[in-house]
Amino acid sequence: MNTLGKNFVFTSFGESHGRAIGGVLDGVPAGVHIDMDMIRQALDRRAGRVKVKGERLEVKGTVSPRALREGDEVEWLSGVMDGMTLGTPIAFIIRNKDARPEDYEWLKHSYRIGHADRTYQEKYGIRDHRGGGRASARETASRVVAGSVAQQLLKEKGVEIQAKLVQVGCETNPAHFEEYISNIRQEGDSIGGIVECVITGLPVGVGEPIFDKLQSHLAFAMMSINGCKGFEYGSGFEGVNLKGSEMYLTENQTLISGGIAGGISDGTPIVFRCVFKPTASNRKTFEVLCSDIQKFRGSEDNNSKFLIQNSKLPLGRHDACIAVRAVAVVEAMAALVLQDFLSTLNS
Repeated sequence: MNTLGKNFVFTSFGESHGRAIGGVLDGVPAGVHIDMDMIRQALDRRAGRVKVKGERLEVKGTVSPRALREGDEVEWLSGVMDGMTLGTPIAFIIRNKDARPEDYEWLKHSYRIGHADRTYQEKYGIRDHRGGGRASARETASRVVAGSVAQQLLKEKGVEIQAKLVQVGCETNPAHFEEYISNIRQEGDSIGGIVECVITGLPVGVGEPIFDKLQSHLAFAMMSINGCKGFEYGSGFEGVNLKGSEMYLTENQTLISGGIAGGISDGTPIVFRCVFKPTASNRKTFEVLCSDIQKFRGSEDNNSKFLIQNSKLPLGRHDACIAVRAVAVVEAMAALVLQDFLSTLNS
């Protein structure tokens, strides 16, 4: 469905090239001052912008032009007055100011490889072809707004969440990331990446032993992010290369346990990582497809396979590495999960 949480509940709505995206956040206590600057900064990070000495700087060559131009602004529809929460459901929208649905007219009768075009059509019998509609990562801007509110509540409890990009393709030196991604974009290609998140200040006892394990909820939230292909915590998949004595006799158990034991937080920093795939929307992929099957035209029947309507390459604005912008989304989703757990404990 489109809702996350039990006592701290977030519902997302909207399509990529519709009039707006937005969300409803329920379970926020009354009298909380909403830090609008923090929300704007989080949205800037999701858009691929960074702030240096108070100035917005665009990391050019790494993210889509739409992300840099959109300038997302949150409109609060309910639940907030004069910057303070009322204790009622908070509803907000972000208008899609730079939507260009005409760029995707070619998709009305075509399915893109590596996208959800066909599965949406088969499941619902109809789909929004405008940039993927609901399947587009544009929707994650709403998550960042809701997650920023959750982060503010968590900070009051001493809980901090910090994510960062730790790997792009085979490159692990952050100083080389921007140049590496820029080169990939110039090649007309895309590349994947790994985002690491560290949570500090979470008390012992968050999570349940069986179906509500803390790592299970974190994994569920992270795997809901567009393009996320894997989740691990602590030693993760690398643990298979270690002997038991090597794993459990090390001094730094946080690297092994990830701050979770038996599905419950142990009071040490929680460490997890998310793997993001290279986006299928890139010039090189479509050039090959058009070269191979540009003359193939399937019927307009919904069961037809991959279609390329003509030799014209698809328009649209795409990221060379979606992991860059996923950092802010990972933090937001972690915050929503943790605030829901803590709200449940206090209910």
